[in-house]
Amino acid sequence: MQNLIPQIPSLQNPALSAALQRRIDGKTKPLGALGHLERLMLRIGLILGSETPALREPQLMVFAGDHGLARRGVSAYPSDVTWQMVENFLAGGAAVSVLARQHGLKLTVVDAGVAHDFAPRAGLLIAKIAAGTADSAEHPAMTTDQCATAIAAGKTLLARQPGNALLLGEMGIGNTSSAALLLARLQNLPIERCTGRGTGLDDAGLQRKLDTLGAVLQRHAQASEPLQALAAFGGFEIAMMVGAVLQAALERRVIVVDGFIASAAVLVAAALQPAVLERCVFAHRSEESGHRLMLEALGAEPLLDLGLRLGEGSGAALAWPLLSSACLILSEMASFESAGVSQQA
Repeated sequence: MQNLIPQIPSLQNPALSAALQRRIDGKTKPLGALGHLERLMLRIGLILGSETPALREPQLMVFAGDHGLARRGVSAYPSDVTWQMVENFLAGGAAVSVLARQHGLKLTVVDAGVAHDFAPRAGLLIAKIAAGTADSAEHPAMTTDQCATAIAAGKTLLARQPGNALLLGEMGIGNTSSAALLLARLQNLPIERCTGRGTGLDDAGLQRKLDTLGAVLQRHAQASEPLQALAAFGGFEIAMMVGAVLQAALERRVIVVDGFIASAAVLVAAALQPAVLERCVFAHRSEESGHRLMLEALGAEPLLDLGLRLGEGSGAALAWPLLSSACLILSEMASFESAGVSQQA
């Protein structure tokens, strides 16, 4: 599968960094007064290679897939909710649908491996690898070929989308378990620290989830490399997001990362190509306990901390106006010189 992984060069550009910083510092404000927004301006400028970056045709892609492990009771909801929520996305009734409309984001739902047959329609891309992954308590969630096919599909789907920004979203009952397993294995952390209540498990349900995930880690003890771990523990939607992230990074698109599961895809992609992280903006810190550890592992500084745990790309959509504001301030806010305002003595 390694030949699927493109080489992602570093964006380090001292001359552009210095020019951007001079432009930011020259705006009519005290130095550093816009805080995190200034760091966001610098990051977007470096990704897009411009002192006046402009975001074009942002694509919000929600990757959906079912998980065989869900039959073990690791979620508070049945697997049917995956396909039902896909229908809700397409009907415009989900939180992310509302936010996409509000902010002018094109929403595309990708059937990466849902255990349901959807009627073709606008806004839906059918790229089904299989009707859900295998039960990782018994087998690897994906075969090596399935995992490779999913990564390749994610790359291809993203390459066909216009614009220079990708907002990541996902849907899949059981996928917080996959994210927790990937975090535990790739960062060598105890599964207890990586696992949360997901869709709202009670104490008994959380203990059942912990017991199940501990057994899954033991069963696949040899799956230590990133692609091995992805095949053993991941979902088709996570593997496709890995491919989409790699392709977006190669094309120097701004990658807006949602919550725990989207971050798990970035964790895998960055383990394969570390320069991926230079293209990422992390939208928020979710309420899922493992997400804090994952953000720390990625060295990420999220824009928001609202106690979200919805997924869908909802956090990415909520953070999007901050990226738009960063670009507009960089291009339209007056400088001390142009406004005739005296600078600090």
